[in-house]
Amino acid sequence: MSKIQLYSLATPNGQKIGIALEEMEVPYSAHVVNITKGDQFKPEFVAINPNSKIPAIVDPDGPDGLPISIFESGAILVYLAQKSKKFLPEDPKLQIETIQWLFFQMGGIGPMFGQFGHFFKYAVDKCDHPYPLERYSTESRRLLGVLDKHLQSKTFLVGEQYTIADMSIVPWINGLSVFYKADEKLGLSEFKNVQAWVARILMRPKTAAGMLVCRL
Repeated sequence: MSKIQLYSLATPNGQKIGIALEEMEVPYSAHVVNITKGDQFKPEFVAINPNSKIPAIVDPDGPDGLPISIFESGAILVYLAQKSKKFLPEDPKLQIETIQWLFFQMGGIGPMFGQFGHFFKYAVDKCDHPYPLERYSTESRRLLGVLDKHLQSKTFLVGEQYTIADMSIVPWINGLSVFYKADEKLGLSEFKNVQAWVARILMRPKTAAGMLVCRL
């Protein structure tokens, strides 16, 4: 099997794909795209992802045996799950539940946590108005509450199965502490089901290894 070429950085969005490749045991080669130096705007990367965002992959052995490049982390996760036949349940009900929580991350967790992190950590010297930070803090806590309620008496997001939905969300929750140092601001310890879920997942050796792929 030809190796998938991963172009990424170990941010929450990038870590999703590192986790998936490790857990699915798909052969791959990793290439760091240093977004702090503008690598994402270089022509060779734009040719893979015209939106200039990490992560992106190139599969030399795509559909019909032809190369294919894929961007958007959610699309990459679905593609890899279908290719490997792992971590996306075959049962139609469980499959749509998995995709539902994947979209919850793509449409809610990622954008809202990202905006929170921007105003909490990166824009503190550029914006002194309290509104944006409080808006995204409130929404981040609301989303954490949705997760916490859902995870009550559950091992993973979709029952007892570890899926691409878990892989997509856990780096973002972990990132609130690791990247943003926002434990106190968001009261992360209050969301006990979420914290227990994160701890369970990070104990998986392949997931832990995937979190480090394309690390600077």
